[in-house]
Amino acid sequence: MATGLKTIYQDKVVPKMMEQFAYTNIHQVPKLVKITVNRGLGEASQNAKALEASVAEIATITGQKPVVTRAKKAIAAFKLREGMPVGVMVTLRSDRMYAFMDRLVNLALPRIRDFRGISPKSFDGRGNYTLGLREQLIFPEIEYDSIDQIRGMDISIITTANTDEEGRALLKELGMPFREN
Repeated sequence: MATGLKTIYQDKVVPKMMEQFAYTNIHQVPKLVKITVNRGLGEASQNAKALEASVAEIATITGQKPVVTRAKKAIAAFKLREGMPVGVMVTLRSDRMYAFMDRLVNLALPRIRDFRGISPKSFDGRGNYTLGLREQLIFPEIEYDSIDQIRGMDISIITTANTDEEGRALLKELGMPFREN
């Protein structure tokens, strides 16, 4: 079952990027590997309800149940013991990844207040992009009345691109709204 964004990638993005970067083989064209959605929860160690709410929200947004991440070390200053829950994380691949990317680009990002595009500078040097969101309300799946607190999340888009330029070109072709700096 090919999703809309996957079809766009195969039909339009691959030929355009082969021409733009003069690739000799279609396997050289960068592609999406995975998308990770991560939310750190500092208050989860004291408040179990915050953890449950976050697990439910991330599961609703991504369509996949997240993993609860736990503290590796005890840190007394933060009242944190080893093994306490500190966040939730989900890794999306293949069809779910393309479906999430499609919803992020076409539905969620345009709903951000005063949105003028996302920064083209958040690449890591190897063609991977990380985006921080301040609130979960931009996703249409989340009902305004059902949330107890506004929490943000980090979304990392991992690609096979070797340079930031290739990664930026790939994401731009997939519809990512970069602003002009």
